[in-house]
Amino acid sequence: MGGFVEAARGRVRRARAAVDAAREAGDAYAVAVAEDELEDALRIAEAHGVDTEGEL
Repeated sequence: MGGFVEAARGRVRRARAAVDAAREAGDAYAVAVAEDELEDALRIAEAHGVDTEGEL
């Protein structure tokens, strides 16, 4: 697996964890920021054909 693929999957994992943490904390602003980061990470991964389905 290439470095880009690993980095893209790692970014998705971190973004999903940030969304979960923000939701648990009840921080609406942090949820919005984390969701934006997740959307961006998923968009970039998809554009480059990186499978992120198993990245939790």
